[in-house]
Amino acid sequence: MPDRLLVLVRHGQSEWNLKNLFTGWRDIDLSEKGIAEAREAGRKLKAQGVVFDVAFTSALVRAQRTLDLMLAEMGQTKIPVFKDQALNERDYGELVGLNKDDARKKWGEEQVHRWRRSYDIQPPGGESLKDTVARALPYFVQEILPRVLRGERVIVSAHGNSLRALVMVLERLSPEQIVKRELATGMPLIYRLNADSTVASKPDLVAAAS
Repeated sequence: MPDRLLVLVRHGQSEWNLKNLFTGWRDIDLSEKGIAEAREAGRKLKAQGVVFDVAFTSALVRAQRTLDLMLAEMGQTKIPVFKDQALNERDYGELVGLNKDDARKKWGEEQVHRWRRSYDIQPPGGESLKDTVARALPYFVQEILPRVLRGERVIVSAHGNSLRALVMVLERLSPEQIVKRELATGMPLIYRLNADSTVASKPDLVAAAS
């Protein structure tokens, strides 16, 4: 039986996550905590005996470095890695670089919440979650999912919102459900798929031995 294994990982904490700034497509590296989270994720997957055939990541360094650190912990740095901006974080437009508290002072709590947690409302000059789904999902369907269905074991290191697009489809969530779904930094989500691409199981990661 083929594994049909798909692991999704949101990058470890970035320097701008730490500072509570809107990051979007700005190319910001991991914080010290983010580096530790990525390494811990790799150790957890290694403890599960997971072996990957191929990896996908975004065009942004925080996702790429998370992947590199995880694969190094697992001793799997030789697998092919595909990078594409289709997996980039949602573009927050004019909000990028702003502290989230300062944005609330400028536009109001309700407006900023609407931009962050609505499915189809765009921040000024940026993307809605619906736009991010429209960008990330075709890449997933054309490039990633066929490999999983062929039995390849695939890891995707990306971002909260681009991964929400994939989770939305895999778990068959509504727009109302997906905007409420939180994805923790550096915490792998493991899926095993059926031949028809539905989810067969979603095993929990056991804690890695310290």
